[in-house]
Amino acid sequence: MVAHENEPPTTAREQLAALASTDGGLGPWIAEAPANPDSRPAAVLLLFGVLDGRPSDHDAQVRAVSSDLDVLLLSRAATLRSHAGQVAFPGGRIDPGDDGPIGAALREAREETGLDTAGVEVLGTLDELPLPYSQHLVTPVIGWWRQQSPVRVVDVAESADVFRAPVADLLAAANRRTTVFRRDGEEWRGPGFLVAGSAGTHVVWGFTALVLDTLFDRLGWTEPWDREREIELEP
Repeated sequence: MVAHENEPPTTAREQLAALASTDGGLGPWIAEAPANPDSRPAAVLLLFGVLDGRPSDHDAQVRAVSSDLDVLLLSRAATLRSHAGQVAFPGGRIDPGDDGPIGAALREAREETGLDTAGVEVLGTLDELPLPYSQHLVTPVIGWWRQQSPVRVVDVAESADVFRAPVADLLAAANRRTTVFRRDGEEWRGPGFLVAGSAGTHVVWGFTALVLDTLFDRLGWTEPWDREREIELEP
């Protein structure tokens, strides 16, 4: 289905493309973490598609989110120095030979998951997001998975799991939590998601959860959930 001029976007692909082509941002969250002038440019691929053979059992409240709409995620290896064990989007630093953020996001996804990037339609990019902990300035690249290809862990030193998470599962109240992380007398709270991967259930938190949570809000996909339900993370 193709939206005609002046008609609001109705499909997930149309809504994602519209978000990437408007103001390009995820809202006021960006202002909460000012960029470090020494931050290194990076990019991540937010790859959505309706090709999964494992549809969600949850009926999303918005029509655009079908039971087979999913997003590609990976679990970082526990031995990494930065963000070890966390669920993330495919991505990494922008190298000099990359064709900007889009080229970097596609290259990293190919290297990390074995994705055939020829089957990816790039819908656009969002504004850069500061990631102060690792001193990166990250550009989210929104992609649509128009032609399926197998994905897997390519390098066990980099990733522990690669999986496609049903978006309806992420939106379900039963899978939403407020994550609580405590270290050195400080406490950090943020949105979280429980999601099943091939290696078991993962907790999505931190940068990835913030991006997903804000993106779903901007798209109007978010469903009511109990923010008093907490999950404490191991330091």
